[in-house]
Amino acid sequence: MAKTVAVLMGGWSAEREVSLSSGRACAKALREHGYDVHEIDVQRDLSALLQALTPKPDVVFNALHGKGGEDGCIQGVLEMLDIPYTHSGPLPSALAMNKQKAKEVLKPLGMRCPEGKLVHIDDIRAGAEPMPRPYVVKPNTEGSSVGVYIVRPGDNKPPLGLDAWSYGEWALVEEYIPGRELSVAVMGTKGEKARALTVTEIRTNVDFYNYEAKYAQGGSTHVIPAPIDSAVFDEALRMATFAHEKLGCTGVSRSDFRYNDNEPGVSGLYYLETNTQPGMTPTSLVPEQAAHTGLSFGELVAWLVEHAEVHA
Repeated sequence: MAKTVAVLMGGWSAEREVSLSSGRACAKALREHGYDVHEIDVQRDLSALLQALTPKPDVVFNALHGKGGEDGCIQGVLEMLDIPYTHSGPLPSALAMNKQKAKEVLKPLGMRCPEGKLVHIDDIRAGAEPMPRPYVVKPNTEGSSVGVYIVRPGDNKPPLGLDAWSYGEWALVEEYIPGRELSVAVMGTKGEKARALTVTEIRTNVDFYNYEAKYAQGGSTHVIPAPIDSAVFDEALRMATFAHEKLGCTGVSRSDFRYNDNEPGVSGLYYLETNTQPGMTPTSLVPEQAAHTGLSFGELVAWLVEHAEVHA
């Protein structure tokens, strides 16, 4: 009998549409690999979710992104239900989703990170300068580059657009690292050494790799493997694997970096964040990297299902 897989998608975060795309793509690929797949559009209704998960599937494929699906909440529900699920458990999910907390774990262990701190959004709106310009203002617990602002010398004060800020009372303010955008996918579960796939350079014609650049047609191009110095390439692989392991991630994660190639050696490579629920359409960064290593999209999602677990 085919293994039953419930694919959770949608949710109520700012990344709902991205999650729906990921979920539908994964469900299609899993069906093509012979799984009995049920798609669940998750709303902010726990009783409805419990009903949709009755009878219990063999595995839950978590294709949710952002708050509720990537921060340990849905993981805690699945732990209580004792249903194996893909990707990371509650604690790694919560840690990685909170960018400042993740840096507080990794930076003392030697990870190079931009200098940064949490600042109340009202202080920024009032014109406070948390650090010398240029710096970045972004939500501490969102993904897909939503709500990100770069504040440069000569820009308006406060930055235009912050009047519409809807990402909580506190913003993460970090020094701006000029240069190139890099990303590394890592596969690894308990009991086996994590494996970084390759390094992608993300190029865009807009100011920075924001939400529109990520998801609009032609908004960005992915160069695989990234055309960078071999020492920096290897260091990006090492840092992504290190983050995956030290945060306790399982399944697939994706770590993002900025690389200032005007700095000598590997000193210009800076860790930004780890995504425990990266985008999972066939053209997303992780599936692209898997394909580069010879692993098809269908094989990737099947691997995630076969390595699903309950973490508690």
